[in-house]
Amino acid sequence: MLIEFKSYEDKMVKALDNLRKEYLGLRTGRASASLLEPLSVDAYGGKVPINQVGNISVPESRLITVQVWDESLVQSVEKAIRNSDLGLNPMIEGNNIRVPIPELSQERRAEIVKVASKYSEDSKVTIRNIRRDAMDKIKEEEKQKNISKDDSFQFSENVQKITDKYIQKIDDLFQDKEKDILKV
Repeated sequence: MLIEFKSYEDKMVKALDNLRKEYLGLRTGRASASLLEPLSVDAYGGKVPINQVGNISVPESRLITVQVWDESLVQSVEKAIRNSDLGLNPMIEGNNIRVPIPELSQERRAEIVKVASKYSEDSKVTIRNIRRDAMDKIKEEEKQKNISKDDSFQFSENVQKITDKYIQKIDDLFQDKEKDILKV
């Protein structure tokens, strides 16, 4: 058989893992280094993960510090944190950036739920794109007479079942995260 369902499912697993990582960055009022890890900084002529330009630490339960190794990148790191969807207000102190974590109001919790929803929708789009690629491959194989119409139909159904499974996992992840965010 020429259609590798496993490779498409592996891509869907990666999309789900990526969503989990993005959700780690959405914290509910307490400081965590994983809050800043998804951020990228404009540095060295491209986008670089924030943990590759500085040391992220959590000295207190409501404070994150970033010790930037290259003094010329302090402004870029501060800008990346400020422009993120996290609603944080970083303060520069030499090579260190202090990021106080504000107490979450109900309004702020609702904003974070919207960000989580956007992340899950982006993941669903990724899953659907993977499905589209698989369906295109099936149609191509059928067109070249490598598989029959019946096989094509069967493969398409299998791809759809796999897609539905991962869309459901994304929905479940989002519901769990939403409960976590809204829990006071």
